[in-house]
Amino acid sequence: EACIICRFGSLASPWKPNASTASPTAFRTSPHGSRICGGIFDFDAKQSKLNEVARALEDPAVWNDAARAQDLGREKKSLEGVVVALSDIDQELRDSRELFEMARTENDDDTLLAVEADAAEIEKQVAALEFRRMFSQPADPNNCFLDIQAGAGGTEAQDWASMLLRMYVRWAEKRGFTLELMDQQDGEEAGIKSATFAVRGANAFGYLNGENGVHRLVRISPFDSQARRHTSFASVYVYPEVDDTIEIEINDKDLRVDTFRSSGAGGQHVNKTDSAIRITHLPTNIVVQCQNERSQIKNRAQAMKMLRARLYDLELKKRKAEQDKVEGAKMDNAWGSQIRSYVLQPYRMVKDHRTGETVGDADGVLDGAIDPFLEAWLKGRIASPGGDNEADDSV
Repeated sequence: EACIICRFGSLASPWKPNASTASPTAFRTSPHGSRICGGIFDFDAKQSKLNEVARALEDPAVWNDAARAQDLGREKKSLEGVVVALSDIDQELRDSRELFEMARTENDDDTLLAVEADAAEIEKQVAALEFRRMFSQPADPNNCFLDIQAGAGGTEAQDWASMLLRMYVRWAEKRGFTLELMDQQDGEEAGIKSATFAVRGANAFGYLNGENGVHRLVRISPFDSQARRHTSFASVYVYPEVDDTIEIEINDKDLRVDTFRSSGAGGQHVNKTDSAIRITHLPTNIVVQCQNERSQIKNRAQAMKMLRARLYDLELKKRKAEQDKVEGAKMDNAWGSQIRSYVLQPYRMVKDHRTGETVGDADGVLDGAIDPFLEAWLKGRIASPGGDNEADDSV
């Protein structure tokens, strides 16, 4: 079993640096890791499970059930990602330890410093594996849909909604995720009233689930001739995409389907036919719509996919209700209910009121650098599984 956490300094005799060395080489262990081989990553169990899944996929009969074969393929890919990474880290640790022993014996400071740099890189790899463990919920690995709704405030709020849309698009692009715009309602003067898009990538829902809620912007308004400070709100709602292996019963009698003409640019065909689809699920009053395709049939299929995802997410929220895991997306689009504040005037700072995470580079955040907030929320979910941290409205 791979030894993931080790301390090079725990040797029989301590290394004594030469006079030219400013400070001893420190090799730190992960604060969350176990010093027992395998530790928190359970390498042996994952290796055994990977072998089991690989054998199952080698059986030609497995392909008679396409859904099961697909599930096994996904499980194999996930397990390989951990097992291969652990094996590589184990080999790197062994190599670094040998170099450390040789360099310490020969008092070779340059090599010792090089080993320290290697150890720091290994520590980053271990931290990345530890971070992946935070995606512990069943829907975390799924793709997701992200819905943005402008709050009260007209053009100000609509412009803020478009800024949030750009922020998430930039974040997804930097991470290598793919995006598909499902629906967008433009504002009368600027910005957007609403937008819905699909985010596809590893753990997309796990990453973005914490963005559910109301986002608040404070800035000098570019639409105010008197250059006054304005506060705007927009809500973000994230829900997981579900595949065909999850059965969700939807009765046709529970649906109201409306067609309308697609808005915005898109060619003569888009604007002259009722190709856009709006579906209302009457029992829950959930409304989804899609207009990104020129074909009404394709738009209906996409809208039904979004509806299935919304109903699945609704069921997940019901199951979490007893744990008081109330989703922020159901808050009012107004003061006092925000999960995060983006302040551009009189100072520049972005603060998450649930975790207390604060970033001074507001421009960078609006350009997609939201990982500190996503990671802080995920860590908070692990530390406090029973509920979110209390809100902090000090910004």
